[in-house]
Amino acid sequence: MLGSGFFTGYIPFASGTFASLAALLIYYIPGFENLYIIFPVTVLFFLIGIHVGNKFEKIHGKDPAECTIDEMVGMWISLILLPKTITISLITFFLWRALDIYKPFPARKFEELKGGLGIMIDDVISGFYTLIIMHLVVYFFGEF
Repeated sequence: MLGSGFFTGYIPFASGTFASLAALLIYYIPGFENLYIIFPVTVLFFLIGIHVGNKFEKIHGKDPAECTIDEMVGMWISLILLPKTITISLITFFLWRALDIYKPFPARKFEELKGGLGIMIDDVISGFYTLIIMHLVVYFFGEF
């Protein structure tokens, strides 16, 4: 259940987008944005993702679409300490999806790692890129 991003990995198209959307909906649970909640949950899901990612690869092959816990982790990293507004959340969501698909350096290189770490780490890197960009957007343009 967790490895497939609450079963979003079994949606036959855009499973990563659906997992990111699920992560965004979880983010909107009151209080989830609190650093003392989002950070440990993200770290926990990252560690679980490495473990279950190994299992998913044995069953489905390299970085399978069915394993979407990595998209959830990347989405949550992207949202850390941002103002919790619909506009910022949506911009973050679309930027995160673009960077997750594009995989800027060194994300694509780290994706080559075998097993669960390879599944998880490229999304962590893309999540941090999104986080940095969004904090710059908020700094220069304010909350909206």
